[in-house]
Amino acid sequence: MSVRVIRMPDIGEGIAEVEVVAWHVQPGDTVAEDQVLADVMTEKATVEIPSPVAGRVLSLHGEIGQTMAVGADLIHIEVAAEDGDGGSAAGPADRETEGGTAQARSAGMQAPGAVAASERSAAPAAPAATGDAGGAAAAVVAAHAETVPRAAQPPDVGEFRPLASPAVRRRARELGIALAEVTPSGPGGRVVHADLDAFVERSRKAPVAAGGPARPSAVMRPDAAIGDPRYQRRDDEERVQVVGLRRRIAQKMQEAKRRIPHFSYVEEVDVTEVEALRARLNERWADSRGKLTLLPLLIRALVLALRDYPQMNARFDDEAGIVTRFGAVHVGIATQTGMGLMVPVLRNAEALDPWACAAGIAHLADAARSGRATREELGGSTITVTSLGALGGIASTPVINHPEVAIVGVNRMVERPVIRDGAVVARRMMNLSSSFDHRVVDGMHAAEFVQAIRAGLECPALLFVE
Repeated sequence: MSVRVIRMPDIGEGIAEVEVVAWHVQPGDTVAEDQVLADVMTEKATVEIPSPVAGRVLSLHGEIGQTMAVGADLIHIEVAAEDGDGGSAAGPADRETEGGTAQARSAGMQAPGAVAASERSAAPAAPAATGDAGGAAAAVVAAHAETVPRAAQPPDVGEFRPLASPAVRRRARELGIALAEVTPSGPGGRVVHADLDAFVERSRKAPVAAGGPARPSAVMRPDAAIGDPRYQRRDDEERVQVVGLRRRIAQKMQEAKRRIPHFSYVEEVDVTEVEALRARLNERWADSRGKLTLLPLLIRALVLALRDYPQMNARFDDEAGIVTRFGAVHVGIATQTGMGLMVPVLRNAEALDPWACAAGIAHLADAARSGRATREELGGSTITVTSLGALGGIASTPVINHPEVAIVGVNRMVERPVIRDGAVVARRMMNLSSSFDHRVVDGMHAAEFVQAIRAGLECPALLFVE
């Protein structure tokens, strides 16, 4: 036997360090080649680290939330001698008695083929025996698991680890669901996406106990689950460590508010005409070109307004004292996901018609919410649009996406009485709440910019006149 040292890989793009956000294995676990060991997060995305070998986990290096340099030791795995010839050794493996070694090989150290067979039969591998009572108990549990239907196995006993694809595991973490709580229906006892949907539905319909409202379920917390070292609970308190995307969001917001002197400007817009146009366009071309929401038409108005106010489509390097204005309009679309706020980027919005814009927004929102957004899709914006839809409220003070200098926020659309030509009429009204960097944007220019957007929305014919 030998020890293979798995180091933090070079993820590329000049990234020198990453944050550990999840471990999928623990010391004593048997792992197969290509099995996901850990999730790490860069500035842009979460990356899964697979195992290049099959073997038994000896030790983990790095706590959840810890920042680690590329090349640092990540995990030590005990492998068969032939599997470890090409690896880097960390020194002699921990010695075991001859009887203990033989027992470990028979109970825990399976070859890659045996691991795959074990996964197909949905029977978890037994941990390496050490001769103590705990190891014997774990071996009994593992042996018992072969005869007990998977759905009936207790979720937190021994080394039970539900079978699921990396995508299903990622989604379960996002929802805060412990996979051991889910009844599997996939081949070989695998947990599939439909099982997660069914679990969520059952949780929503669960009856309230007679003693009063049920306490919040630890399993259904959105940011941590039972067994996660970030999750701590005592009596009526819950403490969750801020790591991963949540930490990135916190750092980004803190940096933006610390470095940028914000000022906000709110304007009321009559969107009756643009909504009527949108309805007519959808009636005629929804089947062939796709359905339009208000957002593509707003972005069209934004693009036209930027022609007269290019200082809004910019980034400010306050350390170098340089404002860079861009000819291309790369619009950040603030998107709420199960993991938190993300800002995928609609590139070259100035070259898109409303339907291409709508298709691009739909693709980006789906990619962000499913965790499939690429690094290229999550960076490079020059101005950002944010909207809470029906929850948009009357007004808001959006935070600028640093190092940009402007953000346009969309508030809730409502129908209310308005006086027009001396008569009270019903109109669809909406507020735009926008924020600007006062170091490089004057209040008058910000107001004129928003008024230009308003003019395009209130007279939508202007949106199609070059």
